[in-house]
Amino acid sequence: MRLTLRDRSARGCLRSLEGECWIDRESSGCEFWDARLGDRFRKLLTQIGGAMGHSIPLVCQDWANTKAAYRFFSNDRVSEADILASHFQSTRDRASATEGLVLVPHDTTEFSYQREKSEAIGITKSINSGRDKAGRLRSHTVCGILMHSSLAITVEGVPLGLAAVKFWTRKKFKGTAALKKKINPTPIPIEKKESVRWLENLKQSTQLLDHPGQCIHIGDRESDIYELFCAAWEIGTHFLIRTCVDRLAGDGDHTIADEMDEVAVKGLHRIEVRRQHWRSRPGRS
Repeated sequence: MRLTLRDRSARGCLRSLEGECWIDRESSGCEFWDARLGDRFRKLLTQIGGAMGHSIPLVCQDWANTKAAYRFFSNDRVSEADILASHFQSTRDRASATEGLVLVPHDTTEFSYQREKSEAIGITKSINSGRDKAGRLRSHTVCGILMHSSLAITVEGVPLGLAAVKFWTRKKFKGTAALKKKINPTPIPIEKKESVRWLENLKQSTQLLDHPGQCIHIGDRESDIYELFCAAWEIGTHFLIRTCVDRLAGDGDHTIADEMDEVAVKGLHRIEVRRQHWRSRPGRS
């Protein structure tokens, strides 16, 4: 089956062949215990890549291929490591061929699903559902999976591929605010916190790319973790973090904010942001 499902033109066929060649190269290093699993994996990549965002039955187009896809996904002998190993190697090869710095943004993505029973998948968070008739606040848990990924890109913005990824879900959710009312989370070892994913991906991606001094790891305020700074220092890699806590700096007689106030601005980058849906203002049609 070709990558492009709807475009039957010669140009569409060319894109299909290019896509299949790319899939073959990207999955060539995958080693499954059964060669038939490798064939099924490459076929699934072709089908899903040609209809991104659609359901499995739609991209498979017939019941036989759909059942084969579900059997592949439910196979206990197929793991994340088996599927991602070849892609990680390709990412490393592309990064090695890159001159200059490699940026590695890290962030967490949530995949939400609608299920009557969340036990089969797990839950991600608890959200506010509004108020009931008596005016009391209601909340419900969201069924889904969390993914913490590290994407390697060039300074020009060309993606090189994933350098690390971690999937997990929660069987029981307790909000951070509620947790802080009972215990002080500061003394808890980082290994027992979900925040350890930042350290794990930092180490895994740096080891994969094999050039610590060439990498700049980027994270939002959630990555403002002292243990992460120590890990990056030990590895010899660089990081760019949006601070969340005004920590002590230097000899401890001043903070990060004090030091930043004395730093000269190196440059400015203006970003134009537009609203997705324009709403008319008073006096305008």
